[in-house]
Amino acid sequence: MVEKVYITYNDIHKLCQESAPRILDEFKPNLMIAIGGGGYVPARILRSFLKRPGSTNIPIQAIGLSLYESLGGDVVEEPGTKVTRTQWLDLSSLEMANLIGKNVLIVDEVDDTRTTLDYCVRELQKDVEEATKRLGREAERTVFSIFVLHNKDKQKKGKLPKEVEEKYYLAARTTGDVWICYPWEAT
Repeated sequence: MVEKVYITYNDIHKLCQESAPRILDEFKPNLMIAIGGGGYVPARILRSFLKRPGSTNIPIQAIGLSLYESLGGDVVEEPGTKVTRTQWLDLSSLEMANLIGKNVLIVDEVDDTRTTLDYCVRELQKDVEEATKRLGREAERTVFSIFVLHNKDKQKKGKLPKEVEEKYYLAARTTGDVWICYPWEAT
């Protein structure tokens, strides 16, 4: 039987509040990308704590990626093997141009197998590189960083770029390999 840990909205609020100063000091984000559906709520809460007096709110872009497979009923979902894009940034629009030269904070709720984060960073880097060349803005460097509420302390299937893993990755908490039940998943 898999151990379940229940997280409240208040827990999430406190994790974001406690992590914000470090994110501001180390990442200095000027754009966030929330991975749906679990990254939406923490990204929005985090935005309030990242706002500096006299500056505008950090914009949030949304992408949808799915890795988990529902097994039906009350059974705990299992990680899938393939990441599926359900929503992505439009390469032909200003969305991609707006990433060039920015410090982009990718937000998700949990780093379980790291497969989704690996896919997300790799694909965004590839897309930004393509847009950078197309727009002739090669001198501008985009830096990706990651914030998750929970990192499961276990062997990961995905692999982040070395710079991201060593310098630009922050988990508010590291947990054992438990099933984390977030409030937005409650029925």
